Amino acid sequence: MTQLFAVTQVLLSAGLITLVLMHSGRDTGFGGLGFTPSSQGGTHIVERNLTRLTVVVAILFGVNTVVLYRLLG
Repeated sequence: MTQLFAVTQVLLSAGLITLVLMHSGRDTGFGGLGFTPSSQGGTHIVERNLTRLTVVVAILFGVNTVVLYRLLG
């Protein structure tokens, strides 16, 4: 059981690092790809979805960390 959570932790950490690196500056990354005209203002739908996905993966990472701590402690 511990091995399953350890492997999950590695995969979640790699995914979280990738997602955070995709969040670049205002006009770079997925936000600057131009899916919608920048004259509309606000955030692009891709940026919002990327942020939501990052938050979900971060929460899963935190929960998995606590579970691993309980299993190993």
